Amino acid sequence: MIIKAVRLYENGFMTQPFALGGEDGPDKFNPNVKYRSSVQNFLIDTGDELILIDTGLPLEFPESAPDENTTIHLGTRIKDYVSALKDLGYEPERVSKILVTHKHPDHTGELRSFPNAKIYLAPEEADELKLEGENVVRATYEDGPYYNFPRSQKIAEGIRLVEAKGHTKGNSIIIAENDGLFFMFHGDVTYTDEALYANKLSIATEDMAAARETLDRVREFVRNRPTVYLSTHTPLGYENLEALRVVDLDNPTETLPVGEIVYKTASGKYMCGVCGYVYDPEVGDPDNNAPAGTAFENLPDDWRCPRCRQTKDKFNPVA
Repeated sequence: MIIKAVRLYENGFMTQPFALGGEDGPDKFNPNVKYRSSVQNFLIDTGDELILIDTGLPLEFPESAPDENTTIHLGTRIKDYVSALKDLGYEPERVSKILVTHKHPDHTGELRSFPNAKIYLAPEEADELKLEGENVVRATYEDGPYYNFPRSQKIAEGIRLVEAKGHTKGNSIIIAENDGLFFMFHGDVTYTDEALYANKLSIATEDMAAARETLDRVREFVRNRPTVYLSTHTPLGYENLEALRVVDLDNPTETLPVGEIVYKTASGKYMCGVCGYVYDPEVGDPDNNAPAGTAFENLPDDWRCPRCRQTKDKFNPVA
């Protein structure tokens, strides 16, 4: 089994209130503390199959223009997903299965690019994405408990799709066993490993009670089994993989400083930092009382993202 990171964005950041403030409230944390952010997904080459864990952002995804109010900045694009995959030596036609952790476009953006792949995901996420067809496999988690997780589905030898609700209503994680280690691809159970060690949830959570149960199970699992924790939104995701670094909850990994933040001219469009929805003032949001021509700044204070229902403060300017 070969596991690789598909690196897509680098040199981003997230604030401590965003990453840790889900249960206690963001006001309990310091907005001046920033953690490194990036975007990477992962693949598993079993020898017989090429399995993707999520598929990155869509090719046409706009570039963000972070400012002093930005709570999460994904970073600058390294490569689009298909190009990054090809750089690792894999053609899209080889992909046989795609395991989707959840519905957000930084995890599902290029599902369209893999004509021979079966797509496995929770029914709730399939409904949200309106995915249908013979290649869409709605997870049944029919293979029973997987250690301390109550429901799981076997995907291939040594690979399980595990129900892990909270970040979204149908969130899943994937765990692969290889050479005595457990590789946990968790999507956004936490946005940064600092949250795993601090036992904190992000504010970007649809069901906080379910997310707490999931994080408790994740922490119990990694405490009792040698686990490499593979995150989507921190460089620690691919750094943990490269070093085969096993989680030790009593000895957190070092928090490295965020690199130089590059500010860019904004276009007037705004992008949700959680789900990627782009608000275009020329289009507005007529379904939610924002007619075409409504600047983002003039949206009502109680306006929410039409896709994931996050508040205005989760939106970032788009370049």
